[in-house]
Amino acid sequence: MAVNEEHYVLPRPTFDKPVKILIVVAPYYKDIADNLVAGAKAEIEAAGATWELVEMPGALEVPTAIGISDRRSNFDGYVALGCVIRGETTHYETVCNDSSRALQLLGLQGLCIGNGILTVETRAQAEVRADVQGQNKGGGAAAAALHLVAMARKWASQSKGIGFKPAGQDTLIAGSSDGSKTA
Repeated sequence: MAVNEEHYVLPRPTFDKPVKILIVVAPYYKDIADNLVAGAKAEIEAAGATWELVEMPGALEVPTAIGISDRRSNFDGYVALGCVIRGETTHYETVCNDSSRALQLLGLQGLCIGNGILTVETRAQAEVRADVQGQNKGGGAAAAALHLVAMARKWASQSKGIGFKPAGQDTLIAGSSDGSKTA
């Protein structure tokens, strides 16, 4: 059983500039969501970052909220939280797959997102995973977002030296080393 396994946990990242994280939670199962949020808040605060919290009706709306926020605000990273418990219909697969896929696509576009939307078979599984003293998946999702923010900042000013130069930098045209034409 996964509960008894030991897992390696990366050291918490450090930051020289403030970090602002948006926690987006779907509190459909309120007690589980509250535990996920508690774990996320604790991890964010332990890293010296700040957070804001917004609630969405369900897991399918979480990626949309993150996308809107990214276009209209100034967060460095995002924590997606919620819980989907298998029911009697195929709606479970739709919610699990589509919310996860949407978060992954946002991440591939460069957003720093920790995915803490639980997808479980039973409420008991969710309770163990959400428990701050248990598997603490909310804290794990926050840690993932913070690590992505740290990586994005590390590589933010590095250039691969290809493509066009940013506006304001002169392009060397054939001629002398200062760019002036020679006859």
